[in-house]
Amino acid sequence: MQAAIYGLSGLALTADERAFFLDIDPAGYILFARNCGDPDQLKALTAALRDLHGREDLPILIDQEGGRVMRMKPPAWPPLPAGGAFEKLYRTAPSSAIEAARMNARAIGLLLAAHGINVNCAPMLDVRQPDADQIMGDRAYGTEPMQVAAIGRAVLDGLSSAGVVGVVKHIPGHGRATVDSHKELPRVGASAEELDIDLEPFETLREAPMGMVAHILFEAWDREHPSSQSPFIIDEIIRKRIAFPGLLMTDDIGMEALAGSAGERSAAAIAAGCDLTLHCSGKFDEMLDVAAHVGAMTTDAEGRLARAMAGAMLGASEGPDFAEAAAVRDELLALA
Repeated sequence: MQAAIYGLSGLALTADERAFFLDIDPAGYILFARNCGDPDQLKALTAALRDLHGREDLPILIDQEGGRVMRMKPPAWPPLPAGGAFEKLYRTAPSSAIEAARMNARAIGLLLAAHGINVNCAPMLDVRQPDADQIMGDRAYGTEPMQVAAIGRAVLDGLSSAGVVGVVKHIPGHGRATVDSHKELPRVGASAEELDIDLEPFETLREAPMGMVAHILFEAWDREHPSSQSPFIIDEIIRKRIAFPGLLMTDDIGMEALAGSAGERSAAAIAAGCDLTLHCSGKFDEMLDVAAHVGAMTTDAEGRLARAMAGAMLGASEGPDFAEAAAVRDELLALA
């Protein structure tokens, strides 16, 4: 398998995409709103991706956080609360907020699994700081590491109960970024001691199956390379300090925080120690460039991927269905 996850251009595979993906055998795929038209179409698309490779455990990812980050949108799919709703409830009723987050994540997981999607890029474990860019905003679970970790654990548990793998993001923490990494490279000048706060939720949930690395330059650790392309941050901070053993992917390699072509960006991330590069745009010329620069997954990376996807292959555990889980969530959120 190639050490890359790709986006698609539209609602169905094109002939060029089909031939390209068959040739390179990527690790997986990620879906966006442009790929999600209606339930029948989405089920057909995910089935086509699995048929293409004959891999039942093929990772098919999506960002379905809730709030303003939802790829499966109303009216075709139900609305979902943003992370800030659970933060608000946690202030007065922590246990209720945790249960609401777990039920919400189970509901999301059941919805995704019903459409052939087995990986959700959540929870977001970034500890929001007061001067952070609004790309965080109401997506964050709070400003206290313990609270962020508690809600994040509930999200991982809820997704897992539905047979969906969670991805903790954005390691080692996006909460101090004062600019949007989609547009430019954030530079964080906080000391190593101050950054202990950012690392805490990731340390607490270090056994998560998958993680996503941010494109942020942390001056205390590496003054030259953003975290996704920094051998020091990936090895010393993520693998050793956090002690994260799971599959490690980049954030979208197309973000303007990075320099160079899509292929050059991807090669730098893999060389630094990421298991996978994540190319989201669906632009075919860029996918060709990534494929020309990225080789096969390492044996260790393949093992981490297999272990992560083993949970999805178990399917949903017994428990409330989508409507029941959503109703419990709404009843609890109403307490706030």
